[in-house]
Parts: sequence; C-alpha cells; structure tokens
Amino acid sequence: MPIYDYRCDECGKTYDIFHKVREVEEDIQCPDCGSVKHTRLLSAPSFALKNSVSEAPSCPSGGCCGGSCGMN
Repeated sequence: MPIYDYRCDECGKTYDIFHKVREVEEDIQCPDCGSVKHTRLLSAPSFALKNSVSEAPSCPSGGCCGGSCGMN
C-alpha cells in the first residue's frame, strides 16, 4: 500500500494516509479537525536500492563545479 502525506487546508496539520487499491481521495479526513480539504505533499521514498550508490571518480583538481573540468 502506498503512503501519502497530506496537509489539512483548515488546521495545517500534516498526516500520512495508507492508501488502499481503490480508495477515493475525497473520502480522506484530517485526523485532528475532520476536514476533507487537504493538499497532497511530495514525500521522499522510504526505501533504498541495494548497491545503488557508486563512487564517482575524483577530479584531479580537487573538486568540480558544474562539470567544467571535463571529467563528466
């Protein structure tokens, strides 16, 4: 089940919702004030891919700014 973050437009509370397969977004209510007016927020994924981080070769000058050294 995907998890979505929402912010209540009435009271400003931020809360998470576990969406079921065919859940209607209009049925979601704020857990604090019960309002159905909300904004869905962007949230970071809660998983990491194994071995997804690779080391980039180091720049001979000690650091690149915007790829201007030709290493990219």
